[in-house]
Amino acid sequence: MAESSPSKQNLTFDPYEFLKIKLNPNGSLTRNYVIPTVPPSSDPSNSPPQPALSKDIILNASAKTSIRLFIPNPPPSSSAAKLPLLLYFHGGGFIMYHPSSLIFHQSCTTFAAEIPVVVASVDYRLTPEHRLPAAYDDAVESLLWLKSQAQNPNESDPWIRDHVDFNKCFLMGNSAGGNIAYFTALHVLDLDLAPIKIQGLLLNCLFFSGVQRTESELRLINDHILPLPAGDLMWNLSLPEGADRDHVYCNPTVSDVVYGEKIGRLPRTFINGYSGDPLVDKQKEVVKILEAHGVHVEADFCEDGYHAVEIFDRSKAQALIDNVKKFILSTVDPQSSM
Repeated sequence: MAESSPSKQNLTFDPYEFLKIKLNPNGSLTRNYVIPTVPPSSDPSNSPPQPALSKDIILNASAKTSIRLFIPNPPPSSSAAKLPLLLYFHGGGFIMYHPSSLIFHQSCTTFAAEIPVVVASVDYRLTPEHRLPAAYDDAVESLLWLKSQAQNPNESDPWIRDHVDFNKCFLMGNSAGGNIAYFTALHVLDLDLAPIKIQGLLLNCLFFSGVQRTESELRLINDHILPLPAGDLMWNLSLPEGADRDHVYCNPTVSDVVYGEKIGRLPRTFINGYSGDPLVDKQKEVVKILEAHGVHVEADFCEDGYHAVEIFDRSKAQALIDNVKKFILSTVDPQSSM
C-alpha cells in the first residue's frame, strides 16, 4: 500500500499546533502541556488518603533521570508476602510527559493499589533533545538499578527492599512506553540481571509505524487523538537523524529481521489495543511476529475504543486494570483464579 495522497489529508493541519509543541532553533522543544503534573505523596496520614503512596528517587543525576515509586496504601506489613514489581514506561510519543503527569501518576497509583504491586515509573529522557536510543538506554539502566537494589539490601530503598519480590518483575508501557518496554526486553536478554527475573511484558496501545501505510492508518488519518501527521512528527523528532519510519525502532517487521530468533526468548506478553486506533494494524503485526517465534501472547483488541481511550473512559481503564491484574497473577501463580 502506497503512502496516502495529500488530498486525503487535512492540508491545514499543523501537527505542532495539535501537539502544543514548538521546535526551537537549537533543536529543543517548547512543550505547552495541558495535562498537569502532580507531586509524589509518601505520607500515609495525608488527607484525603491516597490509594497508593509515591516518592521520587534519582536514577542518574547527570542524565537527569529518575523513578517514581508507588506502593499500596497502607503499605503491606513486613511479614506480608512481597509484591511483584511493575517497571512502567509512560506514553507521549517519546517527546512528552513524565511519571508526574497526572494521567500516568493516576494509572500507576491504581495499578499499585488494585493489583497490588510495587510500581517503578521511569522518567526517561525525551526526544528530540535526546533521540532514540536514549530512552532505551535509560530503561536498561533502570533495570540495572533494580538489580543493584536487590543485591545490596543494606543500601537499597526501603520500599524496594521491604516489599518487592525480585523474582516477579514485569515491564509495562503505554504507547511509546510500550515500544520502550519491548526493546528493553530485547536489549537485556543477554545481560545477567540476577536476582531480577522478568516474568512478562504488558504492552498497551503499542507505538509502531512504517513507511508503508497500513489500512488502519489510512482509515483513521484524521483521528482525533493520534492523527497521522502528528504520529509522523513524533517519529521524525525521535528517530536517529536521517532515519525514516522503516528504522528498526519504528517498524516491527524490520525489528523481526534484525532480532530474528532472539525474539523467541522474550517472556509471556500481553498486548492491548483498540480497533479505533490508527496503530492497531501494527500492533496486530507485533502479535503475529511474537507468536511466529513461539512467544506466549495474550492479546485483547476491543472493537470499540481508540488510542489511549483508558485515559478518558473509566470503563476502559477498569478493563485494562483487570486484564493487567489477571495477566500478572496468572503468570506468577498459574493456579490463581480471579
